[in-house]
Amino acid sequence: MPLLDTVRTIETPEGVSIRLRLAGPVPRALAWLLDSLIRLIILLVTLIFLAEMGDSGFAIWIIIFFLFEWFYPVLFEVLAHGATPGKKALGLTVLQDDGVPVGWSASVVRNLLRFVDFLPTLYAFGLYSMFLNRDFKRLGDIVAKTIVVHQDRPTPMQKLPPGSATPLPVWLSSSEQQLIVTFATRIPRMTTDRAQELAQILEPANNSPLRAHTALHADVDSLLGYARHIVGER
Repeated sequence: MPLLDTVRTIETPEGVSIRLRLAGPVPRALAWLLDSLIRLIILLVTLIFLAEMGDSGFAIWIIIFFLFEWFYPVLFEVLAHGATPGKKALGLTVLQDDGVPVGWSASVVRNLLRFVDFLPTLYAFGLYSMFLNRDFKRLGDIVAKTIVVHQDRPTPMQKLPPGSATPLPVWLSSSEQQLIVTFATRIPRMTTDRAQELAQILEPANNSPLRAHTALHADVDSLLGYARHIVGER
């Protein structure tokens, strides 16, 4: 039997594989609670201001309540990269099954069906559906063909030691360029002897990852210059 896994791999039409970490019931419930608290505070403040208008103010508040209840998540999911404030705080985002951003129709469908997921109380049907589905989909997600995933925060690139850039004397593949840049970003955390030792490993030779590029100089200073050129420094 296949092992339980919360990572889903999607292949784009261009042949690029994307790994998505599916969000389970706990983070989704916490995001829902946070969104509910935000809506509650806004609605209470609005009710206080509209109470001065009497019955007409209460009628307006009912309309605002309806709009907030049904279109608050839709607007954020479509216009804010698939994340309501609660989802954003928990690092979650809503996507289509194929990994593309969620659209208007899918977002409307998944949120209109929340009343079914809520039955008989406290999202019992939705939780039951999520436990039975390998992608943790509630009923609204199944119909709308959407998934909720953890949004990995981008890792800021570490700065290279200051200096001049050296153009590459030969063409390098993206993986070879990444190898040089990775080495260069780690140099500040190394001793001089250790950096020289690792640079010798990259010296074009029989066992080097760069063995096909004999025109490269694999001393520390040269590799730093190449790295600065690769990342766009001039």
